[in-house]
Amino acid sequence: MAAIVEGRASELVWLLEHPPLYTAGTSAKPDDLLSPYRFPVYSTGRGGQFTYHGPGQRVGYVMMDLRRRGNDVRRFVHDLEEWLIRTLARFNVRGARREGRVGIWVVRHGGREDKIAALGIRVRRGVSYHGVSFNVDPELEHFSGIVPCGIAEHGVTSLADLGLTATMADVDIALRMAFEEVFQAQAVDVG
Repeated sequence: MAAIVEGRASELVWLLEHPPLYTAGTSAKPDDLLSPYRFPVYSTGRGGQFTYHGPGQRVGYVMMDLRRRGNDVRRFVHDLEEWLIRTLARFNVRGARREGRVGIWVVRHGGREDKIAALGIRVRRGVSYHGVSFNVDPELEHFSGIVPCGIAEHGVTSLADLGLTATMADVDIALRMAFEEVFQAQAVDVG
């Protein structure tokens, strides 16, 4: 990150999978960690509350110089959401923002709304870090050890749960294409 701040390195997006774990953002409430001994729990400097990361979920760590992008954090968050929405559209899934609820949501049969993607960032010295998570085919039951993002009244879903058999490679291609559309790939290395 320091190299990006100093202009010695390009912006960067890392796409990866984690082993099963819970992370606590800066707004995490202890009561929202329902199973504290189930998986390792890591406190992070990102915004947000508790989330689960694990196999079958693509995590994108986004390190971008917001100083070159107007220093508008709200716009950056909007663009991250748009990135996820456009990625979902490539699988014919309609993702949407919801007022007062962080993340990207899909409407299920009967009108139920479930979260399919999350985001939590931090900005230091004008450079973002942390990022997004996108549920491809994680073990959804693992989310039951937390109140995901502090939202108990809605569920969590994935592409597989929606009946889609996308591979992680398929999702990576879709993420890359959507990223280029939203951010115009201005010297950002996505890999």
